[in-house]
Amino acid sequence: MSEKGIHTDFKDNMTYGEYLHLDKVLSSQERLSGHHDEMLFIVIHQVSELWMKLILHELNTAIESIEKDELPEAFKMLARVSRVQTQIIQAWDVLATLTPAEYMEFRDSLGRASGFQSYQNRLIEFALGYKQPHILKIYEKDPELASSLTAAFQAPGIYDVAIRALSRAGFAINPALLTRDFSVTYEGDPTVAAAWLEVYRDVDTYWDLYQLAEKLVDIEDSHQQWRFRHMKTVERIIGFKTGTGGSSGVNYLKSVLDHQFFPELWDVRTKL
Repeated sequence: MSEKGIHTDFKDNMTYGEYLHLDKVLSSQERLSGHHDEMLFIVIHQVSELWMKLILHELNTAIESIEKDELPEAFKMLARVSRVQTQIIQAWDVLATLTPAEYMEFRDSLGRASGFQSYQNRLIEFALGYKQPHILKIYEKDPELASSLTAAFQAPGIYDVAIRALSRAGFAINPALLTRDFSVTYEGDPTVAAAWLEVYRDVDTYWDLYQLAEKLVDIEDSHQQWRFRHMKTVERIIGFKTGTGGSSGVNYLKSVLDHQFFPELWDVRTKL
């Protein structure tokens, strides 16, 4: 079937490839070892970083929207984050096709480069409220990047602005939480727990706050699934070896599985 209206002359028009800068994107997979399976390793990590870029784009705008009490707008962004998370979770299934013997053929080519150093992953953790000061040292090589990470490290995360939204809605939130040091990982507060309990007990009155809470639970649930699949994929490929970046590998990945970003939103399920 002929498509008579299709454009074929692009001498003076932008093409699909030019719009997406595919010349740069598709020339960025440089195998250092020349081993066939290194291509898989590079593509999986690059694709995951692109998805992380979109997650950050949505999370940061959602934080701004919640601060302005524009909750319905934030819901769309947070729902999109959850959908993106399914993509990066499933990416581990593809990487898991890499066997230990295949990975050892090119692992030395990575030097000390490691996914542990992913600054976008750190920015996501900061946006979700998980902040570890020693992490910032990794990025001192690039002053501009280090500055951006420090700013995000000190800024309120999405749960901090959700707590502020609770306060603006009339809940008796501990005032110290509203202006606390946001570079410190949040660990919970009785006033926040009481507020969320009331929200869940009176869904009709606090529908938007209830929806916000459930969107946050969706994101934490998916992030922990991503962490778990990361840990199991690493264990499957290198066992309990030290990571290329010097981390304890599987042991480190297991240690973060118990951390809760939004503790009261999990505790409320027991209290209801």
